[in-house]
Amino acid sequence: MKGKSMISKLRLKFAGRSWNDTFQLVRRCMEKSRDESKPCEPLVRSLERLQDEFNVSSMNTMRHRLEIIAKQQGMGFHITDATCYLTADLFYLEVVLVACGGVEEVKVAPQGAPPASSESLLQLLRSKNFAEFSMKLSSLFTQYNIPGDNETKLKLFASLQHLGKDLQQLSHLPRTQKDCDPQMDMINNGRIGCLIAGKDDYPLTIEFFMMPTDLKKTDSQVTDPTSAVQVAQVTVGVSDLTHKLQMASVIPEPPQLDPQGYPVFLPLDEGPHETLPACFLLKLQPPVPMLTSFVKKLSQITDVTVADVDLQWAPLPQHLMRGSASANHHEETLDEQDTIFTVPLPGGVMHSYIVPGAAWQAPAQRATVMDSVPFTHPAHVPATLELLRHQCVINALLRSCVTSQSARPGSVCDLRFEVLPESDTSFSVTFHPPGTDSLAVLLVNVCDSHQISCRLFGAGPCDPSMDEHVTTVMTRCMSVPVTLSSLYTKLGERPSASLSPDRPAATEAANDHSSPSSAAVTDANGTVTESQGAAVAGDSSSVSGSACYAMSVANDELLPEINMSPAANLYTFSAEGVDVFSQWMSSNGELSELS
Repeated sequence: MKGKSMISKLRLKFAGRSWNDTFQLVRRCMEKSRDESKPCEPLVRSLERLQDEFNVSSMNTMRHRLEIIAKQQGMGFHITDATCYLTADLFYLEVVLVACGGVEEVKVAPQGAPPASSESLLQLLRSKNFAEFSMKLSSLFTQYNIPGDNETKLKLFASLQHLGKDLQQLSHLPRTQKDCDPQMDMINNGRIGCLIAGKDDYPLTIEFFMMPTDLKKTDSQVTDPTSAVQVAQVTVGVSDLTHKLQMASVIPEPPQLDPQGYPVFLPLDEGPHETLPACFLLKLQPPVPMLTSFVKKLSQITDVTVADVDLQWAPLPQHLMRGSASANHHEETLDEQDTIFTVPLPGGVMHSYIVPGAAWQAPAQRATVMDSVPFTHPAHVPATLELLRHQCVINALLRSCVTSQSARPGSVCDLRFEVLPESDTSFSVTFHPPGTDSLAVLLVNVCDSHQISCRLFGAGPCDPSMDEHVTTVMTRCMSVPVTLSSLYTKLGERPSASLSPDRPAATEAANDHSSPSSAAVTDANGTVTESQGAAVAGDSSSVSGSACYAMSVANDELLPEINMSPAANLYTFSAEGVDVFSQWMSSNGELSELS
């Protein structure tokens, strides 16, 4: 009864108080907190909830709101007449208020530079969108959150500004346009992509990879939302080792261009520089899964070792599955390692893709997710971005068939495929051509970010125009399912699906798997020659280690980029035809009904 009486008295006492009085009371309680460095958490939460309910209609109310936001971001807060200052080590925010609680102007002032107006921040405060303003301020704080003491911070900030100016000069150098879409051409083919010059309220950003527009025109079911523009923010980060960083431009005036059109950079030793425990960073948004070989190439380009401490290594398809924006993708476990993915395409067509786990466990297929790339010189950026683009193309192709939307209820898969690695830059897709019981293989080699080559084996007579057609479709749409759908339609249009002696089918290899087979090879000059190649079990000269690719394709017939190392041969072919792919195909219907 005594407790209830006290509560009643408190309610009666504060019944006539305004929100402003309650707000001031909570503030006074916070100021009396025992630990000034860490205010009482319940009081902080109470104050934040009061802020959400409070109508900002006066200058004093707006001041309190900005003060709370500043403290949430770990920034200082000062008031001078009608101006509020939100301060950090390397920048401050200047907010000019008016009597009714409105905002007249917002300025951002980096260290050593005059304040510059920020229209984006101004509009957020005028619209009372404090949540978005707080997020923007957090991003701004992170942008200027440079490690080290005050002297080191100032040096790193100056070095970052010189780097930005050199990158802008790089982006303005003349070059030949390769794509009809100017924006896509700049992003995918520009020396450093599309550079968005850093402003006081926005970091220096590079857009360096974008999916082809042809894919965007296809059905939304096969368009992965993760295919948005790949971005890298240019910033600095702490390093265990010291590095020489520029304190002036390293591009001489006027620029001297090399045969590739790049400027001749000055070595850091020949210009002003500082040795600091930090390095520049390309912060990747979103992070990019990268193969082991590509991570090593990054270190060779930048001469900065990528720390292996926090990196998590796994087969590349696993990282692509985890990073898929399609949370409802449909997958089945064939055994403890193999996975089947169902991909819907336009027109009601359904594809199934099997990814054998053991094959992708090979060391060459191990990958990690990179969220930032360290470097020390602007000359490193073009080569680094080109390597990142190369990996992004590989990821886009594999992601198109290992991540997908969920299958429609009652849907039946029309076509089935198996995806196997061949090297760090190539993979194969095995399938049944229309009208045959044999197996065909499509070899996909991603030579670089601008060149994809495809070759078809086991689908009838050698037809260079078919390889050219598949390569063109793959390059334009950057999708394995869309390409294979087009290929299957093209093969179905042939007058005869008979096997060609120069590319024997899997059935012929099964009947005579222990004897050498002859394969006709067409060289670069168009001359056809006979080459011997064995299709025995465990033979390391086969195109792929998978049992489902049991055709006798001679090594001379393969692309020179395809890796023929024994590491890829994780499956063998038996005379009885017992292999994962055949069992799976048989369990899902008659082979002859695939079309």
